[in-house]
Amino acid sequence: MSDNDIIRLLEERSEEAISALSSLYGSLLLSLAHSVTGNREDAEECVNDAYLAIWNAIPPLRPDSLKAYACRIVRNLSLKRYEYNHAEKRNSAEPLCYEELEEILSTEQAVEEGIEAEELVKYIEQFLERQSGFKQQLFIRRYWCNESYEMLCAETGFSEGALRTRLARIRKELKKYLKKRGLI
Repeated sequence: MSDNDIIRLLEERSEEAISALSSLYGSLLLSLAHSVTGNREDAEECVNDAYLAIWNAIPPLRPDSLKAYACRIVRNLSLKRYEYNHAEKRNSAEPLCYEELEEILSTEQAVEEGIEAEELVKYIEQFLERQSGFKQQLFIRRYWCNESYEMLCAETGFSEGALRTRLARIRKELKKYLKKRGLI
């Protein structure tokens, strides 16, 4: 079943739409949620919440890519769950990998300079478009999908040190790119 077929079922309010969505993208969504939350139960809850959000949003919304739309919802819900679970009073476990980007994307600095989040995202996307396919994938998998170094090493064949070095170089290039455009 295609995205358009599932969207059509959602517009018709057919419960079959959620089953079809789950069959098509369920494992991807669960993997994404689990990589962010680190907890199977939380991941399943985030995915189920995403199904409800999609059900409520379509119609009137009709996303161009149901896969991308569902992934964005799952990621946002998973990040909220992670932040809730790891609030200072609850747990002081290791931070998410996006904190590696904190030096570049300091929100305090962005607020002081009046940088809108959408503008920053636009420039990061432009930066990534100029990178090789491997660099794009590595950056996105680490900082958007929140994949661990262990997982990246297993799939790329690189050592953790080599991946950390490559990502540090990418972050350095991104910082230089954003500075050149006056964003940091």
